[in-house]
Formats: sequence, structure tokens, C-alpha cells
Amino acid sequence: MLEAATYLPYPNWLNPADNTWQLVAATLVGLMSLPGLAVLYGGLVRKKWIVNTMLMTFAGFSLTLVVWMLWGYNMAFGALSHFGPTGSFWSGFVGHFQPLSTASSEQGQAVSGANTLIPFHFPTATLAYFQFVFAAITPLLFMGALVGRLKFKAWLLIVPLWITVVYCVNAALLWGGGFFSQKGAVDYSGGYVIHLSAGVAAFVGAWIVGPRRWQDRENAFPSNLMMVAVGAGILWLGWNGFNGGDPFYAGADAASAVLNTNVATAAALLTWLFWDMFLSKQKKPTFLGAINGMICGLVAITPSAGWVNGTGALIVGIVASSVVWVAWNFLSKCRPFSKVDDALGVVYTHGFAGLTGGLLVGVLADPNMVQYGIKGPNYKGPGNFHVAGWFFGHSFHQLWEQFLAALWIIGYTAVGTAVVFYVVKLLLGGLRESEETLREGDIAIHEEEAFPEPTFGEPVGSPSHSHADNV
Repeated sequence: MLEAATYLPYPNWLNPADNTWQLVAATLVGLMSLPGLAVLYGGLVRKKWIVNTMLMTFAGFSLTLVVWMLWGYNMAFGALSHFGPTGSFWSGFVGHFQPLSTASSEQGQAVSGANTLIPFHFPTATLAYFQFVFAAITPLLFMGALVGRLKFKAWLLIVPLWITVVYCVNAALLWGGGFFSQKGAVDYSGGYVIHLSAGVAAFVGAWIVGPRRWQDRENAFPSNLMMVAVGAGILWLGWNGFNGGDPFYAGADAASAVLNTNVATAAALLTWLFWDMFLSKQKKPTFLGAINGMICGLVAITPSAGWVNGTGALIVGIVASSVVWVAWNFLSKCRPFSKVDDALGVVYTHGFAGLTGGLLVGVLADPNMVQYGIKGPNYKGPGNFHVAGWFFGHSFHQLWEQFLAALWIIGYTAVGTAVVFYVVKLLLGGLRESEETLREGDIAIHEEEAFPEPTFGEPVGSPSHSHADNV
């Protein structure tokens, strides 16, 4: 028996269960982008923009992975660069600009400032891929605000620049052992790093690019609600990997995070439905309203999934859905929100929901929800990790740290996004497609359309277009 254990096909620091769950969780998160967001956004936009929206999703996902391997991962999760004295803001600002490209860097044991309590039990390749799918979905989320007018070439430049300038810095500061994580701010799975920053980037980007054509805004009917349902369903269940994978271990807290994620989402969906039924102008439940509520619940529970108990998860879903419902229906009519054409409402469902969920960590986090280890004689590790909100800890310290981190995410993301967009605008001579192209949509940009007619789905100059059989 001892001899058999000596010849295990993996290093002694690797836990097969943790490694397997982490890779499965990463795949679930990846499915949220491909095909999840591709079909969700594709179903929400007008028919003439389906191909463009789907291709931007696939291209953005691919661009992020290349950037992630060449320098992004180590900027966000590698050793910190220490631009200033130890303990200062600039000391914990960002990691080194270097690739993840050697055999040892992929297959060695993962080490990161994202986890300082106990060692990772899987290789760097697992952690790098898991964190990549989080990075990839962030620009894809704020893409929803820009559909229907952004140049495709501009998108190919915006994604790598934004990931480098904005995402990697925010991830290092909150997840990679940077300044805000050292001060005690927490973000369980991306309510700030992903969703709040996506909401801010959506608002700033839409403001810079300008509104869609008047005709497109006035006739912004979803092209396919069944595809919206498919995409939303993939998003909901994919979130089990989003939040369930972030303890980095296949333990009790991962199970709690999955359950709390679904509880908050169900509560948020029903809350939005009830608001629509009793307080909206139409007094009717709508499918798109339910999807908005679902997204609000998923986003809002993300910063706290493994740190709140079941009651806390219910409260998070109800409060966040209510806040966003009010913002969507009333704040959207006030300046500056009324002056910015956020095509799919990303600033509300991701920005406002992410901010609400992140602040609620400081109120509802239950110290009895232990992320690592178990209190008591059976746990022999170096300690346990938990978060105490005001309701349980009777202190506003955690809420204050959450507030400061939110201010940073909002301010830095707004400035960084503006810089990226203006640089791309300068390089390409503009961010918008021409008016003629905007009238035609997919055919003009890609020479493809989602639902081609027998003769109109092919380039005009192609031989098959004028073939005798094609009448």
C-alpha cells in the first residue's frame, strides 16, 4: 500500500478533487461567455446586429486569453512590482509584466496573493485558466452597452488595452494581494472587479461612442426571446462555477456559495416580477423583467456568496433587485443617465447591482460562514478565514473598507476606460461605423446575417447570387 502511494501520477501537493472542481468551475464560467452571453446578447439586439454581437463576443474572449498568457495573469496574480515602500498603495498596485509560457510556470504549484492562508492544491495552469474566464467575461459584459454602433476594429483594440490598463490593476489590488486586500476589503467572486467595473466601463464607453441611430433606439426589439432564455439559463447555472469555484477548494464553503447564489437569484427574479406587476405602468409581469431580476441577483450575491448565510442571500437578492428596478425605471430618466445610450442597461444590472452587493458584504457577512477551515478541535490547519459584517460584528469597519474599494473601482475604471477609448478613437479616426454601415448592420460589416433569406444572405458579387438556380 505504501509503495503504491509512492508512485502517484501527480505531485504530492496536488489534490485531485480540488483540481478537478477548479477546472470544472472554470469551464462553467467559460460557458457563461461562450455561448451564454453570445446568445443572450444576440437575442436581445435587433436582427441586423446578431452576427456582429456574437463575433465580438468570440473575438473578445480570444483576445483576452492571448493577453492573459503574455502578461495579464502575472500583472494580476503574479508577484507584486512594489513601486513604492512596503505597505504603501504603490507597493501593492500591480504585478510584473511578464508571460506565463514555460513548462515549470504552468505545471508548478500555484502561488498567488489571492490566497495567503493555506497553499493551493493545484497547478498554476489551473489557477490561470480559472482566472482567465473571469477576465474574459468582463469586457464582454460592457460590450452590451456598445452594440449597434461600435467599429469592429475598435473592439479588437479596446479589449486588450482595457484588460491591461483597467482589469489587471483592479484584480491585483483586490484579489492579487494588493493594497485594498491588505486593508481588508473583500470581493468574493467579482462584484467589484468584474461587475462594478463593467458597469462603469459600459456607461463611460457608451457616452464616448455616442448613441445608436434614432431608428435603432426606437425599434430596439429583441430578435429572439427564446435565445435570450437559453443564454440566461446558461448564465444562471454557469454562475455555480463563478461563485462555487472561488473558495479554490472543493469544500463546504463552495457548496454554500452555490446554494446562496441560487437563493439570491431566485429571490431577485421574483422581486423584479412583483415590482413589475404592482408598480410598473403596465402592471404586467414580463420575461425581460424577470431576466433583469435574475441578473441582478447573480451579480449582487457575487461579492458575498460564501460569506453570507441563507437569510443574508435572500436579503441580498431582494434589496439589489429593488435598487436596480428603481434605478432602471426612474434614475434612467435623470441626467446624466438619460443622456447616455447604454443599449442593454449594463450600468444598472451590473454596475448598480455589483455596488449594492459589495456594500452589503459590510452589513450581512456572517463570521460563522468559514471559508477556510472549521472552528473546533477537528481542524488542524493554521486558522480559518471569515468576514464579519455590521449586523453580526457590530462594527462598520468592513463596510468602510468596502466603500473605499468601491470608490477606487468607480473612479479608476472611469478614467482608465476613457483613456483607452480616446486612444483607440485617435488611432482609428473614430469609434463609430459609418451611417450607411449602421443602416445595414451585419451584411455591411461581415457579409453575413443570422437568418439569411434564400438570395440575400450572400455577398452581391458572389457567383451563387446570380446563379440561375438562385431565384
